[in-house]
Amino acid sequence: MKILITGGTGFVGQRLLKKLHANGHELVVLTRNPDKARLKESTAAVFHRWDGISEDVPPEALQGVQAVVNLMGENIANKRWSDAQKKKLEKSRIDATKKLVEAIEKNCSEALEVFISASASGYYPVNTGETLDESASNGNGYLAGLCRDWEAATDGLTKTKRKIISRTGVILGPEAGALNKLTFIFKTGTGGPIGDGSMIMSWIHVDDMVKAIVEWLSDSKFNGIYNMVAPNPVSNKVFSKALGKALNRPAILPVPPFMLKLMMGEMSTIVLDSQKLVPKHLLDDGFQFDHPEIEEALMDLVGKRKA
Repeated sequence: MKILITGGTGFVGQRLLKKLHANGHELVVLTRNPDKARLKESTAAVFHRWDGISEDVPPEALQGVQAVVNLMGENIANKRWSDAQKKKLEKSRIDATKKLVEAIEKNCSEALEVFISASASGYYPVNTGETLDESASNGNGYLAGLCRDWEAATDGLTKTKRKIISRTGVILGPEAGALNKLTFIFKTGTGGPIGDGSMIMSWIHVDDMVKAIVEWLSDSKFNGIYNMVAPNPVSNKVFSKALGKALNRPAILPVPPFMLKLMMGEMSTIVLDSQKLVPKHLLDDGFQFDHPEIEEALMDLVGKRKA
């Protein structure tokens, strides 16, 4: 299958490219810096320049494409959420997705087999204490609005047989993402739960995320909206204890929430808000998680960091 990927040089995208390449797929990647990407990637992908904001998608990039995986988006935790940073977050998600959809409608002569587009768990309400599956309503606040508009940017797409929206929780990987930052803190011996550790964290091992996308591409039974999270969300206290065990470090010093608010501003909602998501649609469709439990997942990831 010929697959076009945006965000292919990112944390998840790099792993996805390697997996798809190993499976024999023909890959096309849209990226801001094709020359840098060619040097960085070991796959035989074709790279085209696209910044997602000021430029249109190169029509030649879509020639013969049968599937699209849209992972593009400015890192939500990269900087404090100033007005300028919020605009960057919105343009890299909402505007870029609209441009991608418009390009598909204009340049693809035949319907795609599948269009997969990222969203996030921020779509849902926070701090409700409820268990949230894909039928839950849209929440309030900045992240909820961002995710709603991000998903709505795909509404104009008609040239696809299936459309999948991935509402992703906290992605855990050995070399980047939240785990990379937390590992450094815990190794200094200052890691621990946030406050009383009661907030619920909905997470997924990066390998399970890649596995799900690969299956979505090849199996026509998958369609619609999916919570991209492991089936066993955990409290921050349980997560901290499991990470401390995996690193053989103490996890007893609580982090005062007000310190995170001072350090991160509005962005602190990412770590302070509680959400209990379950992957009902994935489980109903028969997806098998390789890493459903947090303790095993963290042991696996820490082992890969050391390897």
